Amino acid sequence: MNYRHAYHAGNFADVVKHVVLSRLVEYLKQKDKAFRVIDTHAGIGRYDLSSTEAQKTGEWQGGIGRLVDAALDAPAAALLAPYLEAIRSLNPEGGVKKYPGSPLIARHLMRKQDRLSAVELHRQDAAKLRALFAGDFQTRVIELDGWLALGAHLPPKEKRGLVLIDPPFEEEGEFDRLVDGLRKAHKRWPGGVYALWYPVKDRKAVAAFRKALAQSGVPKLLDIGFEIRPPSAEPSLDGSGMVVVNPPFTLEGELRRLLPALHNLLVIEKPAHWTLEWLAA
Repeated sequence: MNYRHAYHAGNFADVVKHVVLSRLVEYLKQKDKAFRVIDTHAGIGRYDLSSTEAQKTGEWQGGIGRLVDAALDAPAAALLAPYLEAIRSLNPEGGVKKYPGSPLIARHLMRKQDRLSAVELHRQDAAKLRALFAGDFQTRVIELDGWLALGAHLPPKEKRGLVLIDPPFEEEGEFDRLVDGLRKAHKRWPGGVYALWYPVKDRKAVAAFRKALAQSGVPKLLDIGFEIRPPSAEPSLDGSGMVVVNPPFTLEGELRRLLPALHNLLVIEKPAHWTLEWLAA
């Protein structure tokens, strides 16, 4: 898929992924006890939407560009507020020129007792991430293969938190690695919340992935599907999904409020659907 994220930052898939991330972090904040967010494929943390890469695709215009100033009903607006506040904190003059990646969104939403582990294998990206969080004692940037972090850094000492697994899908076998990685991580830390992002491009591969998860033995799997167009004649990113393990009891209801509002804004061609399905209850 060659998913170099600078080309795709702020697109529809980022919007859905980061909205879910923000709701998970907001739920964790309901208890005073500290938690940790572990981002296994953290990227560079902040993206310039005026860059050559972002301008070449213009994907952000069909994602956060449509959402940032959209008129929404009050309940949806309230649920989106933490996510949009993270974006506006980078754009004090209005509009969207800078877009925060998942580690920066998580960090923006954290309290003083919470911690972030941002894992990135690419040396230059890890250096940019380290510079972004320089002097931030609540954030640890780790140059490491994200798949190894699922063993080496679980469970976190806080015993509460979220693991975001968002691989770039640049290599064959990423769906299999997601299933195997989750299975191993869940054995080490069964009480953690996990969020697994995946692209909807190869429909057969997605169906096989969802079936493998349902048969993995990991309980409490909520699958979030979001399509912006029907299957393309040529392979294309027609949608994206997230599987949340141990989702907060509030999440399904929140998403049933949010996903229709987001879909109305971001859909390109119909028929296209959003879905919420329990792969394992």
